This record gives sequence, structure tokens and C-alpha cells, in this order.
Amino acid sequence: MENLKEIIEKIEAPLIFSSRDSYKNLSLIKNLELTMTGLLKKLQVISPLSAQHGPAKKIYVDILSGFQETFAGFDTLSVDEKRERVGEALRLVKELKNLYSDLSQSDQVKSFDKSSPMQEDLNTSFEKLSLAVQYIKGVGPKVAGLLGKKGIKTVEDMLYFLPRRYEDRRSVKMISSTQIGNVEMVIGEVKEAQIQHYRKNKVFEVTVDDGSGRLTAKWFKGNHAYLKKIMKKGAKVILTGEIRSFLFGKDIIHPDFEILNEKDDNHDSHDNFLHFKRIVPIYSETEGLHQKYIRKIMMEVVENYYHYILSPIPKEICKRQRLADISLSIRNIHFPESDQDIEQYNSMKSEAYRRLVFDEFFFFELGMALKKKGYVLEKGITFKTDGKLNEKFLQILPFELTDAQNRVIEEIQADMKRVFPMHRLLQGDVGCGKTVVSMAAMICACENGYQAAIMAPTEILAEQHYSNIKEWAGLLGLKVAILTGSKKTAERRDVCKRIESGDVDIIIGTHALIQEGVEFKKLGFVVIDEQHRFGVVQRATLRGKGINPDVLVMTATPIPRSLAMTVYGDLDISVIDEMPPGKKPIRTKIFYENSREKVYDIIDKELKKGNQTFVVYPLVEESETLDLKDATRMAEHLQKEIFPEYRVGLIHGRMKGTEKDQIMTDFSGGAIDILVSTTVIEVGIDIPQASLMVIEHAERFGLSQLHQLRGRVGRSDIPSYCILLAGYARSDTSRKRLRIMEETNDGFRIAEEDLVIRGPGEFMGTRQSGLPDFRVANILRDGRILNEARKEAF
Repeated sequence: MENLKEIIEKIEAPLIFSSRDSYKNLSLIKNLELTMTGLLKKLQVISPLSAQHGPAKKIYVDILSGFQETFAGFDTLSVDEKRERVGEALRLVKELKNLYSDLSQSDQVKSFDKSSPMQEDLNTSFEKLSLAVQYIKGVGPKVAGLLGKKGIKTVEDMLYFLPRRYEDRRSVKMISSTQIGNVEMVIGEVKEAQIQHYRKNKVFEVTVDDGSGRLTAKWFKGNHAYLKKIMKKGAKVILTGEIRSFLFGKDIIHPDFEILNEKDDNHDSHDNFLHFKRIVPIYSETEGLHQKYIRKIMMEVVENYYHYILSPIPKEICKRQRLADISLSIRNIHFPESDQDIEQYNSMKSEAYRRLVFDEFFFFELGMALKKKGYVLEKGITFKTDGKLNEKFLQILPFELTDAQNRVIEEIQADMKRVFPMHRLLQGDVGCGKTVVSMAAMICACENGYQAAIMAPTEILAEQHYSNIKEWAGLLGLKVAILTGSKKTAERRDVCKRIESGDVDIIIGTHALIQEGVEFKKLGFVVIDEQHRFGVVQRATLRGKGINPDVLVMTATPIPRSLAMTVYGDLDISVIDEMPPGKKPIRTKIFYENSREKVYDIIDKELKKGNQTFVVYPLVEESETLDLKDATRMAEHLQKEIFPEYRVGLIHGRMKGTEKDQIMTDFSGGAIDILVSTTVIEVGIDIPQASLMVIEHAERFGLSQLHQLRGRVGRSDIPSYCILLAGYARSDTSRKRLRIMEETNDGFRIAEEDLVIRGPGEFMGTRQSGLPDFRVANILRDGRILNEARKEAF
């Protein structure tokens, strides 16, 4: 087994190799994230540093946490981002070497007894669980290769390759006693197996007889050639599925099945006790590895290795949370006792599953807690918040702040007074007044002699912020500048010079703010708007332009609490849950394709009032595969055929930034009456005269996206409307989505409903969102366990 020095060398070697010659070898390094994850796991298990206490322990934990954060998602990063991460990893390796060197002569490290019972257990556990699967009885190199396709390389991987569902084989039904509408399991002999032709459809049919009656199994889809190959006449087969009535008999559509061998007739044999008279685990298969074989290997692994899984969670937490033993939980998940409730296992709500769910949540939240603790240990800026500028700012506003806005300003100012940097997420529905709140915080920073910066995802949004903030700042004697990618070289150079000299107090920009050459004199406060549009590295780069500045990240997309605890668990969260008084709700109405003329009449009425209209489409151009209207053709159609007397504009994401800016300027200035668009207008643009939002093919959009689009109207006191124009083909789910939009304007309720309908992954939008990839835990199903795990971790 490797020692600590060897593991550190293994961590360092690929990093040094990839950094040589200005990182020329970086592209040659593959699967670095996976490699480092394995090495860090070894480091945690064998390192004597893990037995330290006090400052040394804290430094060690920080180094490990830093490594994990550095290599998270590494393989998906750009070359520039990888360079930055490798440089950070080399710095952490140096820290680790220094720490071990400093402590290597101390009594604490010398007294770390590698043969102590605890360390001996850890060493044995690591050795057994790290055993390659090919050395498991009944596996060998060929089967190991097949298991490798499932990501199974070690005994530990095998133990955590969990069943996808369970079948109740404690009692097999005779075909004659099966009930129509029930899910039943039968065993019988194949009497006929053939492909039938019904008009244009092919159906593979198998007739099975068990002596009491016959049953026809049917497959309308799937690999018919494969089914024909294995479902030979005379074969014994297990079928599980819903029994249906068909003509004069019974059938079962797309059943789960398993082919039995001749020796399987003896259901009482030791081997077949795996497959009968019990709750039977069903695993996901790969070619060449079928259920019976996987089950047999799994029984070998579970019986011989399950007890080597040690609980990484302190005993007092296990006792307080009444958690089942981790090793017994693994054993029971693979092979539940016959007296267990199968539904508890299929729904992943058994005590065994609860233990695994808790472990996943606990360690994720522990990582968040360590990250948050790291913020607290950083030395930040202690701002004074009792200056006169904020008082003056609130006096010049033409409106009163809501109670929610005042509460959030107090929360932010309380953070700013502390000695460590602020890391806070500000959530608020469209139009709730987040910009005013962030301005109050930036004014506070400026009054303390620091610069503030706000980074927006698009030039349009940056320009809008600049327009609002410049007006307020001018009345307060503060200087404001904007920096975007479209700035001409001379203008950009001048703005950068002013930022570096300190001639600018508040800087507003896009990604241009984090490019080389942009240097701040004294950056003390950072605002990231629509933060989900930026990556981790981009946010960190802007923060790195100052010395531990306070950070406020904002989003107009309400995030349900359960998601916020996972994706943003390291941040403090403020919520503006109140809309300004007098803000009229946007009336929403569903129309269908056969009411298109009525929709056009409504558009015409709004335009005659002097108002403007958005018409949003899901596609930019016509698609060969999707029967959907697209923005490009419909803009032309609306201009020529429907509204020739009005001015129709078109904007979409494929246009250059300058083109989009010009169109939005024209629309804002009233030069365009109807703006045809894709979802490029989803975030943050204020057009006060826009009173009507028409969303074509509304059934194609998620709830949160529909809500964001709707928020583009109603930006003034003009009564505003949203029309959801749905196509003819509508699922129950899409109808439910549209009805929710009709019923409420509450973004937080909409977000909760959207999370339930679409699930966490689709709601947040893939890996980039930061949503963890849990093996067992589900934040919707297991919300209560998440709460408990978070309490214990923090």
C-alpha cells in the first residue's frame, strides 16, 4: 500500500507534466478529474495529517477542499480554465508538502500509530474495497471489461452499483389465477415465438404456457431479432408486467423478463435462491451481462466484502439521526430480507436507502460548510454603513422601498460590517427591485473609498443597468463607467485607464470586465447579475480583481429552497418576496391554435392604444424535424400579411451584439411596434410601453422560462397581458404548466411547481448549474433528510 509521500508524488506528477513548456502538454492529459478523485480518496484514508487537531487540521482540510474544488468538472473546462486550475493545484501540492514537512518531526505525527485498531481498520477496508473486480470469484478479465463499461472497476464500485428496482418473487402466480389490471409474475414455457404484422406495424409475440393456462407477451418496440434469438420454443421464461384482457385470453405488453436454464426448475437450489422465493434485485444490464449473472456476482461481492464498508459519519450523529449501519444497509439494498416491504425499496424509502441518502447529503453539505467556513477565515473589508450618501439616495428615489427591500439592505449591510468577505445570493422575482438594493450596497462601498463593479451577462442588460445607475450616481456625486466587448479600442483604453486610476466609482460591464488589461485601483464590492449565466471561474476572476471584496450574486429566477441548499449551500441567501405597491399583476390567458385570429385582434387593440408587443417563438428558423413556427418566417408573415400598417422587428441569439443592441434601442425608442423574438429577450430588459407578450408554442417552454418571458411586460403602470398560444398537440404536463401560469404571478410558487414537473436536473439546466450528481439522493423526494443532513454538517 502506498505511503503519503508516494501519493503526493502521484498527485504532483501529471500536474508538472501538463504545465511544462507553457502548458503544451495539457491536451495530452486525459481523465485528470477521475485520477485525482481516486488519489485524494487515498490521501484522506492513509494520511497521518487526518489525525491532527487545531490549526494543522484546519490547513489540511482546507487543502483537501481546495483540491476537490479545483478538479470538480475539470475535464469539461476550456484550455484557459484548465491552465488556471492546474496552477492552483500545484500551489496546493506545495502547501501539502510544506505542512507535512513542518509536522514530520513533531511528537503528534510520530505518535500516529499505523497499527492502531482504527488505522488498521481503515487500511484493511481500503485494501479490500480497492480490489479490482477481475479478481472477484466468477469475474476474470473479460467480465471485468464488461463491468468497466458501467464504470465498475473495484469491489467498492460493485457494492455501490445499486439495483434500479425490485421484483416480488416471493410468490409466483399461475397464469389461470392472474388478475386483469394487476402487475403479476408468472413462469412458463415458450410454446410459440414469432413476429406478427399488423398493417404497417411489426409485433413480436410469445405464447407462454404454465400448465394452468396460456399468456401472450407482446413487444411493439425493441430489438425483435434479439428477442427471437433468446425466446426459443421450449425455453423457460419469467414474465412480469400488467395483465390485460385480449380477445379470449390474456396478454402482457412489454413485460420484464428473464430466461431460465434447465437447472432453474429446482427453485430450492442455493443458486436459485437468488432468483426465486425472495425480493429480487433488478440491475441495469450491459451487453453480455444479464440479470442472473450480475446477481450471482453481486451475491459473491456482498457476502464477502460488505462488512469492510466503514461508517465515515461520527457515531453521535448516527445515533442522533437513528441511522442504520452503513454496511448492513448496503447488504439489505442488494438483497432485502423476505419480510421487508418491497414498495419501501422500490420507492427508495427504506431505512437502508435512508442511510445512503443521508450520507450523500451530509458530505455534500459538509463540503459547503467547509467552503463557507473558508470565507469566514479570509480577511475582508470592514465597511462603515452609517454614511450620509445612502440616506440621500433613498431620499432622491421617486418611490418608497418595500419592507422586503429594506430588510435585505439591512442583511447586506450587516455582512459588510463584518471582518470577513460577504458571499450572499439575492433572489427576487421579476420587477421586485433588486437593482435598487444592489445600488444601496455599492454606494456604501464607494463612500468607504472603494470601487464597486456589476457584471451582467449581456450588453443590453449592462446598458440598462448603466442607464439607471448613472442617473442615480450623478445626483450623489459618484462617477460611473461602462465596459463592454463592443467598445472601440480607444474608448476601451480610456475607460480602463480611468478604472485603474480610481477615477471611476462604479463600473458596469459584461465579460469584458474580467479580461486582461482591466485593473481596478481599489475594488471592494462585486455584483454578479443573473449569476447562473456565468461560470465559477468567471465569477472568481472578477472577485480576484480586488483583495477579498464583498460579493453579491443576484438572480431573477426564483430558486426553490431545496435547490438553493444544494447549489448555493455555501452562500447566505436574501429574498425579496414582496412586489412594489401599485404594481399591477400581468393578466395571463391561454389560447389555442384555432383562436389565432382572436389573438391578432388583441395585438391590434394594444397597438392602437400606442403600446408595443413582444411575440416570442421557440425557433430562430424553420426546422425540418419540428413542426413549429419560427421567428424568422413569422416576422416576415406578420409584417406582410397580418400587420402591414405597423413596424415589425426581429431579434434572435444568432445576431451580432451590435445588431441586437440597435434593434432593442429602436424598440425602446418606439421605432418598432411588434418585436418578434426568440428567448434572447428572456432576461432583464425594460420596455415601459410594452404591454403585451404573446408566446407561440407556449407548451414547448418550461414554467420558469414562461414566467421570465412574461416579466418583460408590466414594467410600468400600463395594464399588461400575456397570451400563451399553444399548439394542437398538448400533453397533460404541458396543460398543467399553462394552467399554473394562468393562475398565478408568484415566481416562487411557479418555481416550486416547475421543479416538481421537470425535476432538479432539467430545472437547473445540466452540469454547468452546479447541481450535484447524487447517486441515490433526490432533493425532491428526500427534502426532509436534506434538512437534517445540513443541520448536522453546519
